[in-house]
Amino acid sequence: MPEDEKIEEKIEDETKTEEIEEEETEPVAEPAEEPKAAESAEVTVSDEELLMPRDALLSAGIHIGTRMKTGDMEQFIYRVRADGLFVLDVKKTDDRIRVTAKFLARFEPSKIAAAAARLYAQEPVNKFCQATGATPVVGRFIPGLLSNPLYPNRIEPEVLIVSDPRADFQAVKEASSVGIPVVALCSTDNEFTGVDLVIPTNNKGRRALAVIYWLLARQILRERGELAQDKDLSPTVDDFEAKISREEEET
Repeated sequence: MPEDEKIEEKIEDETKTEEIEEEETEPVAEPAEEPKAAESAEVTVSDEELLMPRDALLSAGIHIGTRMKTGDMEQFIYRVRADGLFVLDVKKTDDRIRVTAKFLARFEPSKIAAAAARLYAQEPVNKFCQATGATPVVGRFIPGLLSNPLYPNRIEPEVLIVSDPRADFQAVKEASSVGIPVVALCSTDNEFTGVDLVIPTNNKGRRALAVIYWLLARQILRERGELAQDKDLSPTVDDFEAKISREEEET
């Protein structure tokens, strides 16, 4: 089997596990092929202009969208494939990671909270928080965690990151109600209700989430001056990737 087909098969298998309820929005993998320069924006961007080599980003599937697009996400979509799959522009994803890192670097680390309801997002969020000092909110979001002053375990962040506005809707709703700005990882089928800053990306794929959170953590530390511009995090992208057994996926 050609290498491109292996990559596509792997990404598609992982993404199906985290599919959302509507069948028409199930993400389908984009092969990490070398597209023609006239057809894809990814080719026009040199590796030197990106936070990670383009081939690594494509292999991780960060550009893989769904067969559904919203008006909100249209600005981040580069093209649509013949099979109806919308493909995100990796340069715009890269730009938004940089903008988001500058924004988040202004906050005290403990005042940043990161929420992840989806299984594949939980380990990347935990590793992101360990690296940056942010507060993880993984698994089920407890109603009142942000908005109920009587809740004993209430947290009071100054900014919230969510891994998927749809899966993390309760967190987005509460943050909006109390005036906390929301940064969201959004795929082509997401809307921006309650979201203040968007990072366009595949927000359901295991490897894609690991790459995005690793890059965001590294860039925040660089913006804070805690990591040299030519240095990487000591945890690798592999460390950020969810390690989930088939049994856990099926429960």
